This record gives sequence, C-alpha cells and structure tokens, in this order.
Amino acid sequence: MKKIITFLSALMVVTAVYADAHVIRVNKERLQTITGFGAACCDGAMKPYGNDVSPVSLLYGPTSKVGLNIMRMEISPNFIENADGWGDYDWYGCVPSAKIVKQRGGIVFGTPWSPPGSYKTNGTAQGGNADSQGNQRGKLRTDCYAKFFPWLNSYLKYMKSQGIEVSAVSIQNEPDWWVDYSGCLYSPQEQLTLVKNYAHMLDRETYPGVRLISGEPLGFTHDYSDPLMNDPVARQHIDIVAGHLYGHAPLDYMKQSAQLALKYGKEVWMTEHSVSDGLKDRLPNWNDQLEFARELNECMLAGCTGYIYWYMRAHWAFVGTGETQYKTSNEVPNELPNTRNYLLPRAYIMSHFAKNVTGSTRVSTTTTFDSSPALKNGNGTTGAQLQATAYVKGDSIIVMVINSQNRSHSMTIRLPEKVKSGTHWLSTNNSKAGLYQQTDIPISASTKTIIRSVPAKSVNTFVFMVDHEETAVEDVEADDDLSSTYYDLQGRPLDNPQGLCVERFANGTARKVYIRK
Repeated sequence: MKKIITFLSALMVVTAVYADAHVIRVNKERLQTITGFGAACCDGAMKPYGNDVSPVSLLYGPTSKVGLNIMRMEISPNFIENADGWGDYDWYGCVPSAKIVKQRGGIVFGTPWSPPGSYKTNGTAQGGNADSQGNQRGKLRTDCYAKFFPWLNSYLKYMKSQGIEVSAVSIQNEPDWWVDYSGCLYSPQEQLTLVKNYAHMLDRETYPGVRLISGEPLGFTHDYSDPLMNDPVARQHIDIVAGHLYGHAPLDYMKQSAQLALKYGKEVWMTEHSVSDGLKDRLPNWNDQLEFARELNECMLAGCTGYIYWYMRAHWAFVGTGETQYKTSNEVPNELPNTRNYLLPRAYIMSHFAKNVTGSTRVSTTTTFDSSPALKNGNGTTGAQLQATAYVKGDSIIVMVINSQNRSHSMTIRLPEKVKSGTHWLSTNNSKAGLYQQTDIPISASTKTIIRSVPAKSVNTFVFMVDHEETAVEDVEADDDLSSTYYDLQGRPLDNPQGLCVERFANGTARKVYIRK
C-alpha cells in the first residue's frame, strides 16, 4: 500500500509560493489583543466640541464609515480665562460627544493636562515655561499628592451625573515636557511615588469599570513605564501603559515600553500623535497618508493595543474644517476636499484598522520581501516600504499589507487554516485619495494559499473567512514512526481506508491523506 501524502494541486501551489519573492506566512502564535482606535475631543487650542457632535457622529461606531471606538477628553483644571487665551475648559465641553460615543458602544477616557493650579508649585495650571509665567516649573506639590486621586474621583462623579461611565483616567499628559500652556511635570520617580502611595485612593468601588492609565510621555519613553512595572505595588494599580510618538517612531521607545507592560498583562495605548507635523501648514499628499498607514501598522508590531490620534477635525486629520487655504489644489491629485464636517482621506486609512482590527488578536507573521531600500518617515527613522501584520477575529483571518513602493507586487499569503472566502479592502491614490474599495476574492476551493496583486503605493486589508469543515483536521508533516488510525471526513473510523481520509496519530495530531491501494 502506498500513501500519497499531498495532492498534485497542492504541490503546484507550493511551487508558486517559493517562486514568488513576496511571501507572508501567517503563524498561529497569538500576541496582543487590540482594544481599538480613536481620537481626541478637541478643536484648535484644545477647545472641546461642546454641542457640535458632527465629528463623533461621522467617526464613531461599527456602522460608521470609519469605526472609531475610543475617545480622549481633557480633564480640565478649570482655571479662569486670561489674556493669553487659555481658559475655563469646563468638564461639560466633551459631554455631548462622549454620550454619542458611549451610545455607540465606545470607550471614553480622561487625561489631565494639569491638576488644579492650587495644587502646584507655581500656583497655576500653566506649565510655567514662559517669561510671563516666571519660568517656574509647574509640578504637583508633594503635600497635594493625597488630593490628586480624589480630584480624579470628582471628575468621575461629574461625568456619571451626566450619564457617562468613564472607562479610564490618566495621570498626566506629557509629564516630561515643560510647556507654556496647561501642563505639569513629573520625573519618573515622582510618578512612581504618586502611584505607589496614593493610587489606592482612586474610587474603583464606586466606579468599578474605571482603569488607571500611566502618565503619557512625549516620546513614549520606557523611563516612565518601567519603574511602574518593576514595582509590584505600583504595578497592581496601573492598567494601561501609555505614551505619545513625538520624536520617536513606534518600533523605538514604544516597543521597549510595551515589553514589560505586555508581560504583566497590561494594555499599551498610543494616546496622541499627528503624523508629520509639517502638515499643519499644507494639505497632506498620498505619501503622507501612506506614512500614517505605516505608523498604525508599526504600532501594532510594537505591541500596541489602542491607538488614539490627536484632533478629530483638522485639515490634516479625519474630518474637514472648511478652511479655504486648505481646499483642494493641483498639488494634491485625487484628494477629497477639505469640506467642513466631511470625511478626509486619513479617515479612510484609519478605517482599514478601526473597522477590521478592533477586537482582534494579532498573530505573528514571517515575511519574505525583496531587498528594496527603506525610507524615512516623519519621525526621521526608518520605515519599511513593504509591511504586513496579521490578526484573527472570530471566524476571520485578517492580513494588512502596506506597499509604499512605486511598483505593484504579486503577494503570496500562506494562512494557518483553510479559508473559503475573502474580501480585499484597497486604498490607493487612484481611489480618490484613500476612499477604500471592497472586492470579493475569488476562492473556488478551500485553500491555505492566496496569491493577490498589491498595487503600487497602496493600503490593503485582506479579510478571509475560515472554512471550519476543512480545517477541523489539521495537516501535519508525515511521521512514519507514529501509530495512526484512519477516519472518513465525517469522523467515522475506517477498517479498510482508501481514497481521501483522515489519519489521526497517537500524539493527537492529524492530517488528510489520499490512500491508493
């Protein structure tokens, strides 16, 4: 009796895989689970939207075109408006938007730019980095450490009175950045002392769903997160390690910060960044949008579980402002116009991740791409021109591919399970600057190998549906030393196996074989 282990058609597929220079192998190793994606509830000068709920209405919820589910709010110190324009950012400002986000199943969290000025060394909510402020470094006074978490509790109480359950509160926005606007400095040791000795005062009994976010340093430096993770008392109070990406790409400090956080079961959130700060003076072009896609993808590679952009509404963000100087021009072909309260290209790039990756678990990948040179992104660090990540969610396997090169590629995707159908989400500059197109992937018979064309300068999301009937019995490599039993495809034992059947080994593994007498 001779066993023919593999079908001729499968052999042909294997030949195709190794003939192609661009291969993505999706592995079964599970990594971080993705909580979601979002942005901050503020317009210029950090003013909250108030009764203007257009941005969140466009961006949030599973039925929206974008699918965001996390919203960041400022926890205002309520200082009085002065001649410099910094004023009373009362807590009501984000309430209307927060209500919509919560109604649509989303997460809202608050971040202090400063505790109340009366708690601080310089007597004001401002950071102190200005002649008019006396250049006094604003810090939380040590005798007010015991007041900090009760102050956060008062914020939670107010929001609950408005019908909003706040999901998390942060310790501080950019504790490492001395500013002339609302701000407060903490050294890593000062943050550790505050958390270790006083975080028990956060009222989790009254607000059982609230989680505590670490201080959010400017460059996501692990100097701030590692002390919290290395101290067993502080570690039990911190639920989310957070930071920003200014000056450092995701695979730098953020990746380092995520290592201990993920080890101890914490989440890792990137809570503020606006890619390419130079865009504040011009419209983004398609290369800028690809840079944003790479940043999202690299955050996932770094271990991120939540990504929160900066403004929702700005000509360089997700929702248009209507400013005439940022209308469409010949310099940016195929762009969507900067029309007030209409979605911009960046929103559709975000939708690839927000609508598909939210709630998924990232799995490891092994990639074989060509040796094309890397490129520089807005943070001045290297980013690969071909990138991929993969995820599993329910019955689907999701593969993201970003091609920043000027040429298309045939991409072979090798999956850990057989799939029966698929959808290709595609954004290119030819699709009106990022407006995604969805097409079905033709799959005539269940397979683990898919070959798809990836256009030049494109963002691609492949969503495959697993064929459970075909993958219930996993293929394994042949091992003639293992005793085995044969079954038909319905799981019934066979005394005289022949044709297509299932061979189960003594070690619990199995494979499909074709037995010819």
